[in-house]
Amino acid sequence: MTGTLDVNQPPARGRALTWIAIGFLTLDGVLLLLAALWGQRPGLAIGGGICLALAAGVLALWRRHRRTLAEVREARRAVADEVRALRALLRKEPRP
Repeated sequence: MTGTLDVNQPPARGRALTWIAIGFLTLDGVLLLLAALWGQRPGLAIGGGICLALAAGVLALWRRHRRTLAEVREARRAVADEVRALRALLRKEPRP
């Protein structure tokens, strides 16, 4: 990868890894629940439920993380605007 880093775009690698983790946890949860139903084993159902809950937790935390990043991005823009305004004030010539 060459060029400058764009802080306004989330990295695709992190997004892909998040979705892979959610996919694997969901698949494991569903397969464990199906195995529990087929084999009539409640322990597998508990494990399947935990996997599905973890998948939902990863998704919720990832969305929260993205919201936080959006807030930080907006705050950076606000600070940059304020800096530009202060620089413009300093460049003005003082009035006699």
